[in-house]
Amino acid sequence: RMRWLRVHIFRVYGMNARCEMWNKFFDMDNVVWRTIDKIGKIFLLNLLWLVCSLPIFTIGASTTALIYSSMKLHDNEGYWHENFFSSFKENFKQATVIWLLMLLTGFILGFDLYFFLRVLTSNSVFRTVFTAAIGALSMIWLCIFSYVFPLQCRFYNPVKRTLFNAFFMSIRHFFH
Repeated sequence: RMRWLRVHIFRVYGMNARCEMWNKFFDMDNVVWRTIDKIGKIFLLNLLWLVCSLPIFTIGASTTALIYSSMKLHDNEGYWHENFFSSFKENFKQATVIWLLMLLTGFILGFDLYFFLRVLTSNSVFRTVFTAAIGALSMIWLCIFSYVFPLQCRFYNPVKRTLFNAFFMSIRHFFH
């Protein structure tokens, strides 16, 4: 009975139908393989970011390069590793300066918050007001941090102008 069914299927549909199905499955233009390719490239980009961020002062440049090459990967422009290294080289100075400024202000805000929460133990209005102020400044710092590196990789501006634009974009898109 099974032999007859197999013979009947091959007689009706032919061997080409079966091979065609497997050829479509293993075709590199298949949606599944393109998705696996993108996921692999994203993984490799993140690994490249991690390796290039090992010296702490280069985190800004490698973050800018990661965002730039991710945008180019989305648009299918160029090779992901060439885009990464060209952006890393092009934005190294400004992104490093921005990163060190953001790191310094983050340390200052973190130290102030630690001081007002742990060292200053009295329950006074002074402590409450300054803790709230440091918390608000920390929120603004986080919002600026989320916009400054994408702006750096997309537009060519001086450092001051990039920080200024990141501040106003973070205010404009605060609730989005």
